[in-house]
Amino acid sequence: MNVSGWVWAATLVALTAVLLVDLLIIGRRPHEPSVRESSIWVGFYVGLALLFGVGLWLAAGPSVAGQFYTGWLTEYSLSVDNLFVFVIIMGRFAVPRQYQQKVLLIGILLALAMRGGFIAAGAALLAQFTWVFYIFGAFLIYTAINLARQGEPDEDEFSENVLIRWSRKALPLSRDFDGAKLTTHEKGRRLFTPMLIVMIAIGTTDLIFALDSIPAIFGITQEPYLVFTANVFALMGLRQLYFLLGGLLDRLIYLSYGLAVVLGFIGVKLVLEALADNNLPFINNGEHVAWAPHIPIWLSLAVILGTLGIATAASLVKSSRDRRRELAAARH
Repeated sequence: MNVSGWVWAATLVALTAVLLVDLLIIGRRPHEPSVRESSIWVGFYVGLALLFGVGLWLAAGPSVAGQFYTGWLTEYSLSVDNLFVFVIIMGRFAVPRQYQQKVLLIGILLALAMRGGFIAAGAALLAQFTWVFYIFGAFLIYTAINLARQGEPDEDEFSENVLIRWSRKALPLSRDFDGAKLTTHEKGRRLFTPMLIVMIAIGTTDLIFALDSIPAIFGITQEPYLVFTANVFALMGLRQLYFLLGGLLDRLIYLSYGLAVVLGFIGVKLVLEALADNNLPFINNGEHVAWAPHIPIWLSLAVILGTLGIATAASLVKSSRDRRRELAAARH
């Protein structure tokens, strides 16, 4: 793709405007959105992504649109997995429901900033060194194995990282929240509220998930414009999706296994592409590996859709059976 400067500028202005609307809504009235409100917003953001893909199809062809849709679906799925950790953090720090919107929005903005930096760095590396595909591929395969072993995160397994522990010890903290404020006054002293610790926890979580998501999207497309827009659209509406799914998140017990398969597939795809374009002297004498195939985008999309669909269906069936068993046991 040859994306002109004005297209980049128009895209950034439009996406920033949408985010500002979200910010104004939160700033005007912090609240827990209803199912109806959340459904409307999630539908709006998903519709925007689908329309953007149609625009790409008309402007640049089906291959580019397919890359965007595949990347967006992958990043969206990883973002949903991110919600599991957000739920644990909100519960661990007892964040009041009416203020969770602000926490989520700031978390999303931090994720956008971090991913923007990683996208720029990744694009620069890939432009200079094609062997980076080997590193990205190996990292995704390693992540997939760990994800399959661990399953969905559990609140009992959540441990505060070094930065959170240091903040608790070094910063003057109040015991209670003061709305959604980061600081408060107690007995003439200015103290940080627990909301600051929550923000630190969300920010460090965003950093970890960005390390997974950026290699994954580069395994689908190396076009910086598509990588960036797929990430932005995947993060839009995540706040409303958090409230819409609610208890359903607990029922997606096999989602991590599905994501492990997806990340493993993309990791293998990256390694195969690195072999096909190989120029490292200690692999095949610096020559391209003829047998390594380039996996087409339609196959990637089919594998990702199929895997996530099976994982979701299996999760809902399993949770429904477990619930029926619990009800039957309660009757007896």
